[in-house]
Amino acid sequence: MSDTAVMTTDLDRLSERIEKAATLFQQVRGDRDRLQRERDELTRRVKELEQKLQGQDPTALLGELQALKREQRDWQVERREVAVRIEALLKKLERLEG
Repeated sequence: MSDTAVMTTDLDRLSERIEKAATLFQQVRGDRDRLQRERDELTRRVKELEQKLQGQDPTALLGELQALKREQRDWQVERREVAVRIEALLKKLERLEG
């Protein structure tokens, strides 16, 4: 092969490698931009949540949560008691009707 043919082949391979590298570079740049947008969105959301919780004492929130759980248990007990009383009343009605 002549030097010109070898040089042309080498230049063609170099050109292909440069094109592949440029494509890869564009993909990486696109990925970087997408990740930066995602990071910015997550940062915004974290700040938003921090603002919502700002001034709220975690121990106070836990205390409030425990109080709500106690209240829920109390309501459940009361609900069961009402259900038992209704059953008793229904049995009395059935006896009166029968």
